[in-house]
Amino acid sequence: MKIRLLAVFVFLCLACPVIKAQATDKSALAGSIAADNKLDTVQTRALKLLSGFSAGTSYNEVWIRDFNTFINGSLKVHPKEKVKEMLLMFFKIQGSDGNIVDGVVDSAKAAVGYQYRYSRLLPGWAAHKNTVETDQESSLVQAVKKYVDITGDSSILFEVIDAKTVLQRIEDALAYIQKHRWSAQYGLVTGATTIDWGDVQPETGWGVAINNKTKWAIDIYDNAMYVMAIHDFLSIKPKDYKPRENWAAIATTIKKNARRHLWVPAAQKYLPHVYLNGSPFSKDFNENQILYTGGSICAILAGFNTAAEIKEINRQMLAAAAKEKHATIAITVYPPYPKEQYPNMPPYSYQNGGDWTWFGGRMIAALVANDLIKEAYDELTPMIDRAIANKGFYEWYNIQTGAPKGSGDFRGEAGVLFDAITVLKQWAIKNK
Repeated sequence: MKIRLLAVFVFLCLACPVIKAQATDKSALAGSIAADNKLDTVQTRALKLLSGFSAGTSYNEVWIRDFNTFINGSLKVHPKEKVKEMLLMFFKIQGSDGNIVDGVVDSAKAAVGYQYRYSRLLPGWAAHKNTVETDQESSLVQAVKKYVDITGDSSILFEVIDAKTVLQRIEDALAYIQKHRWSAQYGLVTGATTIDWGDVQPETGWGVAINNKTKWAIDIYDNAMYVMAIHDFLSIKPKDYKPRENWAAIATTIKKNARRHLWVPAAQKYLPHVYLNGSPFSKDFNENQILYTGGSICAILAGFNTAAEIKEINRQMLAAAAKEKHATIAITVYPPYPKEQYPNMPPYSYQNGGDWTWFGGRMIAALVANDLIKEAYDELTPMIDRAIANKGFYEWYNIQTGAPKGSGDFRGEAGVLFDAITVLKQWAIKNK
């Protein structure tokens, strides 16, 4: 017994310096984060921009996939009633089959090209849906969860819209995916072939709409977003509300099937696509070499990966970014698709190898949640620096030149940076 106690004493003595050093390092890091005025500057600028709801200066629409990523900041600068009103708009123009539109816009500002939808429940507004993507339903459910969490106002769930409560309409939206965007063969969510989280098909032409060229596929982004939405619905529904489906079991099955069909253990990465009716790319093109960052980030947030896998995914994202002078972990995909494979979007432009803080910024919360704080702070810093240097929140950045591109007041970037900084600051406060 004495020998055992002596051994424990010796172990503790040896471990004490290590424990103290770790505590000191953590405290020093927390102090650096708390004292970083650049973080305060970016948050202040972000909140100023979030006075509006459209995606940015280049857009008239309120897009649900964007709104979902800046609703936390919106609730800092708008009365909750206004934010609630914006969310309810998407339910008021929901399809009879449960589908959710991408964007709503003042009817007078409806642009040429889209097939617009109108509703007697939403006079003065038009809406459209980018049918190649499968994230609109998931984005709306996630946004409602954020609204309820921040405001504590669960009354939104019981708002009645054309004889249905929002709770029922949320289930309609989730069921739409099961009925219309589902592969029974793989037990996974489907969509058209796009670049990672993107909404443009490879072939030239109007790339945001399903057509006779569409190649149906399965990717990690759509499935991760759907699982997050299911988890969010289950967390906000009242205890006495009986769902129509066993959504928890569905979410578990999707995770299992995503690991089986999309995750490649040997490469420690996700496949870009599993195709249902053939690939749009030539046989000699190896699409599987491409790293999909946005979908991988969402998979981490959905709980699909182990701690060791998360570290490796992050390492691969950093390695990809290191190959280009102006890249961060926010690079969409790497390497980009060659022009001959993706004629609708040249390499190093937009979603084909552009650098999007809108998605890269989401990795910060994932890293913090897995106690990778230094990595989170280090990887956020270049995104913060360029937002300050360019005096704005840009849609994307060219990784070869560093030039900001797209909308100069992109609320998606502002919202994601606001959230990432908030998460880091909260950690710093707890660990100073």
